Amino acid sequence: MGSLKKIIKAEFITGASDVKSIPRESLPEVAFAGRSNVGKSSLINRLLGRKRLAITSSKPGRTRQINFFNINDMLLAVDLPGYGYAKVSRSERRKWGELVSSYMRDRGVLAAVVVIIDLRREPNEHDLSLMDMLDDLGIPPIVALTKMDKVKRGQRAKRRAAIARALDMTPGDLILFSAVTGEGKDDLWKAIRSRVDELSGRG
Repeated sequence: MGSLKKIIKAEFITGASDVKSIPRESLPEVAFAGRSNVGKSSLINRLLGRKRLAITSSKPGRTRQINFFNINDMLLAVDLPGYGYAKVSRSERRKWGELVSSYMRDRGVLAAVVVIIDLRREPNEHDLSLMDMLDDLGIPPIVALTKMDKVKRGQRAKRRAAIARALDMTPGDLILFSAVTGEGKDDLWKAIRSRVDELSGRG
């Protein structure tokens, strides 16, 4: 999908705070998911070459709806609410979970979900639950390990291997990414384009 190699258009379309607000299926979609404050918005902005397309915040739990972005009229990037933030009420967390699962379930245009995990942290129960849900739904995850710039080069392979073991994956399938330096951006785009092409082939 060469039209995604250069991002000319990246525009916010709509935000869905409930199931009824989720837009009809149109273009292929790639969703981005991760625990609160994992650097999801920063990753999206770096990936799309925009500074404030997805709003970043030092306060966890900032994203409270599903946000849809049109990329080159070829793809929708979908920013999912961060999960696992303890200071959000249980009912609010349940509402977010129901919204996200309702979005993912039977979403025929969903090519993949980019699962974002901090390279410095072990996957927690919320990360593992998300991976299990994606497996149950038959949605292929792309795992991106963020904040690699905060880990010494000599420790990165060790950290990636540890996370891969926790996820029962191969280390090479996990993409190292830095929103600060842009490292890993090309690898992540390559994985996304591959999944979008696969979806087109299935269609």
